[in-house]
Amino acid sequence: MKNEENWLPTKFVYRNGKLKASRDKKEVTVSSRLATNITAEFYQKELSNYAKGKLLDLGCGNVPLYATYKDLVEDNFCVDWQDSMHLNKYLDLNADLNKPLELSDNEFDVIITSSVLEHIRRPELMMSEMARVLKPKGVMLLNVPFYYCIHEEPHDYFRYTEFALRSMTEEVGMKVLSLKATGGAPEIIADIFAKNLKVIPLIGKPLVRFIQWSTWVFVHTGMGRKISNKTAKKFPLGYTVIAEKL
Repeated sequence: MKNEENWLPTKFVYRNGKLKASRDKKEVTVSSRLATNITAEFYQKELSNYAKGKLLDLGCGNVPLYATYKDLVEDNFCVDWQDSMHLNKYLDLNADLNKPLELSDNEFDVIITSSVLEHIRRPELMMSEMARVLKPKGVMLLNVPFYYCIHEEPHDYFRYTEFALRSMTEEVGMKVLSLKATGGAPEIIADIFAKNLKVIPLIGKPLVRFIQWSTWVFVHTGMGRKISNKTAKKFPLGYTVIAEKL
């Protein structure tokens, strides 16, 4: 990664040893903290299990997960599209992820792509390219939304079911190690309320913060976790995938 000495946390920050959504509203809107915390929880846990060797951060943005994996890997390589209006000083490669990547076969031990695949117009090609550049037994970690608002328009193209994710992964020669829903009806309801109530003057944002905080606490109780897991079968907030190249 270029300019790693100048890297600063953005979307994710550590608080009391836990990776969480940033409180900086320029990085994470107040209504997106719950969804961001769910993503953070996944990557903090699974990067500790799988990050090693040379890691490809694909669709890296400002490399928000760098602090989580930097001490676990030997090197990280950052790839994304370069917005000429907002230069990304961390990029090793400026690339259109809808096209073949200018990277060697069997180059990386691990690939992460966080909340990227829904913005790719040719997702099957990107999946194929990830499989190509992974070493045999290399691991891919990704997350995508499902019941979630349109965002980063006009570049928001798809929502993927678990069946689509499994099919696309297996078709490019990877074995699915884990495919899980990230949240169910409680998280979806809280997210929808949060994104619509935030515009109410005076009480909107405090109400949004309370709804998301109380939902986070609830789904980490025994009953809340049970309801979330059961409803996630039909009403998933999103999905995470961990897959290994055969």
